[in-house]
Amino acid sequence: MTSLPGGVSVSRLRVYDWPAPDGVGRAGSGTPHLHVASAEAYVVLSGTGALHTLGPEGFVEHPLRPGVVVTVQPGVVHRAVNDGDLEVLVVMSNAGLPEAGDAVMTFPPPALADAATYRDAAALPVGGAHAQVTDEHVAHAVRARRDLALQGYGQLLQAAARHGAAAALRPFHEAAVRLVRPSVPRWQDLWGRTAFAETDATAAVLEGLMRGSAPHLAHGRAERVESDPAPRRYGMCGRLETWDLG
Repeated sequence: MTSLPGGVSVSRLRVYDWPAPDGVGRAGSGTPHLHVASAEAYVVLSGTGALHTLGPEGFVEHPLRPGVVVTVQPGVVHRAVNDGDLEVLVVMSNAGLPEAGDAVMTFPPPALADAATYRDAAALPVGGAHAQVTDEHVAHAVRARRDLALQGYGQLLQAAARHGAAAALRPFHEAAVRLVRPSVPRWQDLWGRTAFAETDATAAVLEGLMRGSAPHLAHGRAERVESDPAPRRYGMCGRLETWDLG
């Protein structure tokens, strides 16, 4: 199985150019969200914009241009803002966990009440034997989901201005934990086979080197993988170009 060093995942993100209801971004913006377990890095490839973050220390606007890297730790709400042709390479820790629901969008509190309610708000239409789902249908649902998250995000910003960011984020953090908790056993298994396995293998290599033994050197290899030729899928902040790493 092909995997990236360190158990990370990468995707190329073309940030949405849909105008946002709050008027932020000359071209548009993505969906504000946080990750509960995984860190993230935005490596800017082209275009301009910003990454807006809301963490315990408050709101910060990080200008984006080619060559800039912005890192985001778990618990920090972030929103990609597109001022024109913004594309970034997204590097995520814990490959597989973000795709398995590690991200939680900033929906208003009623939509965070329980897993079923959140799932209904976050779900996108799926085609089937009798369902005629077009790209336009999916795009409409993604945009509606983004706009719902912006409502909750606006409430978080207002609460942060009144009570401080840490106090404003606390209820959202608690809701996020409730939503993902049932998934954690599955995540532990996935993490054990990916990111932890990488770290464990490095520990064994270092122990061998201390003894002057390096059998892994005789089994090294190089692999080449091309990006998925299918149309870019819809992510939370934009259209994603991905690689199948097994």
